[in-house]
Amino acid sequence: MSKRKKVNGRARPIRTKRDYEGASTVVKRLSNQADRDSAAELRLQSLLRQLDKFDELEEEEAGADDPADYPYSGPRRRWSDSESGEN
Repeated sequence: MSKRKKVNGRARPIRTKRDYEGASTVVKRLSNQADRDSAAELRLQSLLRQLDKFDELEEEEAGADDPADYPYSGPRRRWSDSESGEN
């Protein structure tokens, strides 16, 4: 069994929803600790920054796929158009 590395107060970037959920769990646990040392405080602050960055990226990506943002380029396909050749 390998030993865990000491925490240096820096959090890795959050790239997926699963990372986000794990980081938020750690933030909740750390924020409930009354006797945090300086490394834990730095880690908490770093995790909060990474959570904010992920939220900002998620908001930007959500707006990028909005069809209302693009000019109309002709008729749109319906779900029924892609099914087997029933006419």
